[in-house]
Amino acid sequence: MPTSNKIVRQLRGGQITIPIELRRELGIEPDTLLQVSVEDGSLRITPIRIGSGSTDSRWIKELYDYFAPVREEIAAAGYSEDEVNADIDAAIRAVRAERD
Repeated sequence: MPTSNKIVRQLRGGQITIPIELRRELGIEPDTLLQVSVEDGSLRITPIRIGSGSTDSRWIKELYDYFAPVREEIAAAGYSEDEVNADIDAAIRAVRAERD
């Protein structure tokens, strides 16, 4: 059962703003990475803790930071995240098909 509950409206492109009260409750800072998943028909957003002794999330932040210029270039070119993800998925399928 959720401890906090807010209703928000999505913006263009499906963007949402996480209310400040919820960000504070979860300790979400401006540089916090968020894992977004669907579980049992609900959207789940989980902050990824960097530097809390876990080496699992450190490489995610490094990878995310490494590709920041690429994300900016893609956004400036007018491509949506869904279009980029579809192209990546198609490339992965093509490579796998070549190997089979």
